[in-house]
Parts: sequence; C-alpha cells; structure tokens
Amino acid sequence: MDVREYISSGILESYALGELTEAERLEVERNLAQYPELRKELTAIEETMEVFFMEAGKKPGAGVKEKILASVKPKTKVISIDIWKYATAASLIIAFTSVYMAYSFWNNWKKSEASLTELRALNEQVARDYNQVNQRLDAIENEMQIVASPAFERVMMKGTDKAPSAMASVYWNRNSEEVYLSIQNLKTIAQDQQYQLWAMVDGKPMDLGVFDGPATGTGLTGVHKMNSAPANATAFAITVEPRGGKPSPTMETMQVLGNT
Repeated sequence: MDVREYISSGILESYALGELTEAERLEVERNLAQYPELRKELTAIEETMEVFFMEAGKKPGAGVKEKILASVKPKTKVISIDIWKYATAASLIIAFTSVYMAYSFWNNWKKSEASLTELRALNEQVARDYNQVNQRLDAIENEMQIVASPAFERVMMKGTDKAPSAMASVYWNRNSEEVYLSIQNLKTIAQDQQYQLWAMVDGKPMDLGVFDGPATGTGLTGVHKMNSAPANATAFAITVEPRGGKPSPTMETMQVLGNT
C-alpha cells in the first residue's frame, strides 16, 4: 500500500471525525495496526483537532454572561436557557468545521500539486520522445537517400565458413570514398570484442573502423558511416577483433566477405 497516497486520501481525517461506515472504520484500524506511519499521522490529526477544540472551548472573560443576560432584559418574558452553553456549542461546531475544511483543503491542494508534477513529467517525456522520433526520421531519410542514390555502390558481404548465416552490406561511393555499413545478421560476441570492417586496397587490408556486436546492446542498426575507402578497393570484409581493433585483420575470425 502507498502510505503517502493513503494519507492524502483524507480517510484518516474522516476516521477522526467519526464519519466512516463500520466496514471502513475496521479497515482503517487494520491499517493503523500495520503501518506505524499511519498511526503517527492520525495522532497529529487528533492533536490538531484537540487544539482547535480547546481554543474554542475556553471560558469567557468576567462579565460576558451578565452582558448577554442584560441584552434580553427589556423583553417581558424571561426564558431560562443557559445562553453560554449554546454559545460554547456553536463555537465548537465552528471550530470543528474549520478543522475539517482546513484538512480537506490541504489534501486537495496536495493532490493537485502531485497531479501537476505528474503532468509536467509527462510533458517532458512526450517532448523527449518527440525529439527522438524526429531524429530517427531524419536518420531514416538520410539512409534512404544513401541506399537509393546511384552514386553509392552496394557491396554484399556474405558469410564465410566461420559464419555461414552472417550477412552485411557496404554502400560505397567511389568518387567521395564514403562508406556506409548495414548489418543484416551478425552473431553475438563477447563484451571484450568488437567487429572490425576492412577494405582490400592494393592487395592489403585497410582498417575502416570498429563497431559493437549484439552482446553489448549497442550493435549497429540501420546504415552507419564508417571510415573512407579509396576508389581502387577490391573487396570488403568484417572480422572479430579485441575491443579497440587491430592494425591487421585476424583472418581466422572473418565473418563476411564481398568483392566489388
């Protein structure tokens, strides 16, 4: 049970005022026995009410009763009523009502404050989601332009004997030497490993950058820019290397290979 929310509901005030049904009263008493915070809050409520009642029930100063009686002397008939008793009762009712209204107002204010805080948090989350969606749409638009552009040549890299089901593609612009990588299927690798993209240039492997695998939760999705490859590159490949990559590929871990 959310103790703060339970307190904010105002049920403890209603309990102290004796306004609950029998079933509600029993439920409150069970909760009071189970949660010390509720008992502490109820004690504070009762003490506050007691202060109001004591202030309202103080004995009036000397001469007040005489003044009240003197005010009715002109009447021909004297009614034997204890005026002060009724005045005190009226004061108690006013004080009692004031306490109840004060607590009701406080509870409603706390609920409104909580609702406003939740609304602000929701608006902030919506704004963040909106920005993320816009960024993703911009990225998708950029990817579509690359994929559809005749300036980019697609090089399919198929799985090797080490990874028959692996597959990836390179989008390569021979004129600008830009390289974009798209992953279709690569296996999970250890946290201390990374994939590394290579281009074969003049018979030698050229490092085009490293990227994480699925195991890290940050594997590449979509189309991502890698290091540039010159126009005379003859092939592209991906190997598994220690995190940070290596200056030369580990041929035994080659996952995919594709010729231009």
